Amino acid sequence: MPAYHPSHRLGTVICTNEDPNVLEFSFVLEGGLNEVTVKRGEFVAVEAEFGTVVASVRDLVRTNRYFQHAEAVREYQSRGEPLRSIFPTDRWQYTLAHTRVVGFWINNRTVRPYTAVSPGAVVRRIEEDVLARFLRLDAEDGLNLGTIANHNVEFRASVDKLLSKHVAVLAMSGAGKSYFISVMLEELLKRSREQGRLSVVVIDVHGEYSYLQDLSAHDLGIPENSFEVEHIRGAHIQIPVSSLTAEALGSFASGMSEVQKRDLRMAISDIRKSLKKEYNLSDIIQKVKDDDTISKNTREALIGWLFNLESTGLFGKEAFPKLVEIIRPGKVTLIDLSDFISLKKKQIIVSHLVGELLNYRRQNRIPPFLLILEESHQFCPESRHELAIPKPRIETIAREGRKFYALLCLVTQRPVKLSTTVLSQCSNQVILRCTNPYDLDHIGRSSEGIDRSSLDAITTLEVGEALFVGETVSVPTFVKIRKRSFEPKDHTQNLSEALLKSEQKGHR
Repeated sequence: MPAYHPSHRLGTVICTNEDPNVLEFSFVLEGGLNEVTVKRGEFVAVEAEFGTVVASVRDLVRTNRYFQHAEAVREYQSRGEPLRSIFPTDRWQYTLAHTRVVGFWINNRTVRPYTAVSPGAVVRRIEEDVLARFLRLDAEDGLNLGTIANHNVEFRASVDKLLSKHVAVLAMSGAGKSYFISVMLEELLKRSREQGRLSVVVIDVHGEYSYLQDLSAHDLGIPENSFEVEHIRGAHIQIPVSSLTAEALGSFASGMSEVQKRDLRMAISDIRKSLKKEYNLSDIIQKVKDDDTISKNTREALIGWLFNLESTGLFGKEAFPKLVEIIRPGKVTLIDLSDFISLKKKQIIVSHLVGELLNYRRQNRIPPFLLILEESHQFCPESRHELAIPKPRIETIAREGRKFYALLCLVTQRPVKLSTTVLSQCSNQVILRCTNPYDLDHIGRSSEGIDRSSLDAITTLEVGEALFVGETVSVPTFVKIRKRSFEPKDHTQNLSEALLKSEQKGHR
């Protein structure tokens, strides 16, 4: 089967001082006044002796020889006579498309480009089924996340390629990050037992996903009781003190010295021997107060640390939730941190959950899971001067988690503030609209295979359009994210809708 439709001619390859070369070529669109339409980012095909060259249109330039010289145009303007009334300008207008070669399609497989196309070769539209196979999209078992931009091809991403080596979702505020995550969650919940179901834990900083509690199997078009969503409020979370080591407590109280940790370790050891039961921070504080072997300065510092931790209200005798009991295949667990204003409280919870999830997965006490971390730059910042209690544990799961299928999905509106150690471990990136030059530069340096043209296009993406880069596809690909199957009842599209709802509720 050819990779193109014979009747879908787009244009003819030309030669310039710089191309065609192995990676680029330009072509003139056919049709004259009724020229065919090609869009930026569209994939095209050129037949060659060895197979088919697949390229992506990266820019379009419309030109006309009669308007090339400003002084001539200005002269006719001064006479009050438009050029088109004197010269056949329309006959000399044409569009030049500049493309980047993304690969060869030879014997039904993708091959890296190694030679240039010939001037005069015909450029055609690529066949949709060939494009799907060229991009390595899984048509049968993949996650239906949307359609390829400018093509009627479903973007069905393989679970193995998209998630098994971590993924980062990067965009400015309001570009559609959370909407994309909602679509991905719907696709994961649709999976059957025969396909294999992933357990998902969502760190929901702003309570954006709580609506998923109302999601039904009917909304997704799947059998009843085939998935579960559990919503856990941050205010209800309890970290069991008796399961924590001195090092773990020290990680929550950043700045604790090694001497302080040593004395705290001895105090905890004595408590475990004497009480032989579950205990809380008050018990440790009392033990430190009564221990004369600890120096005065160390004692006062430890008591201060422990009082600060106790004041958070996050520590108790028993764990809630018990992760071993709630992490199950086909289930989404929402950890809603919208109750908290304090960043430190959020960081303590995230640090504890990340550490517990990785340890339980190493011990095979919970199934493979995907941890979705919203506002990840708050929990794993690049700067060493920012509060970053969970950072070491997040970096550990980023480096080692894939071995145990403890997987990460990092979501952030400030890529430049996210730890490069963690971002470099994400083999896939989903990039929505982003305009900040520092973030764009950071994305360009951390994303393999993304070129300048794709970076420029990121600034003009509409809400809900995304650029996929990494192992999911063979080349960077623009995708229109599909609509959600279920819309929350209180969802507002814009400020005007929010104002109207406020008026209807009678807010004063």
